[in-house]
Amino acid sequence: MPRTVIAALFQSLDGIASDPFKFQFDSFDQEMGEWMNTAIGGVDDCILGRITYQEWENYWPNHTEGEDAPFADFINSTPKHIASTTLSQSDLRWENSALIQGDLVDFVRELKAGEGGKIAIEGSMSVVRQLVEANLVDELTVAVHPVVAGSGRSLFEGGTTTRLTLKDVQRTSKGNLLATYGPFAG
Repeated sequence: MPRTVIAALFQSLDGIASDPFKFQFDSFDQEMGEWMNTAIGGVDDCILGRITYQEWENYWPNHTEGEDAPFADFINSTPKHIASTTLSQSDLRWENSALIQGDLVDFVRELKAGEGGKIAIEGSMSVVRQLVEANLVDELTVAVHPVVAGSGRSLFEGGTTTRLTLKDVQRTSKGNLLATYGPFAG
């Protein structure tokens, strides 16, 4: 049975997904925390792009207590496959990190066909976009915050038209929408 590839990103009402820390600060609520904890359950491998890797490698190993602890424990201990054409394996200092050798889409196809639990794409908008367009993402959850960011990059900026199927939607107490999509079902 093939493994499931999941991705989840935060975005504003105007479609901005870059730098969510700039707009999500007051809309993160208990339901979103529960959703995030559920989403990481059963994940055996993570895929990160270069930017997310470089932003997270110094943060998560040092935030293992308090409210960050559940995600820190997860992300620090889970194998991380890094998609980058500019980093080398020697640049990867975060434990359980390995550089993807070769084509990203081929690597994920092979990983998905193997044994194990879920594969999560963490952050990494360009990686999510490439894998959605290659029809390799089984569940894409977009957490839409009730805010207009005004500027930034969108998840599918520069991508191709790709139809998806809405699988689920949940509204949280602070007005966030958790919309989960899958491959187009014809």
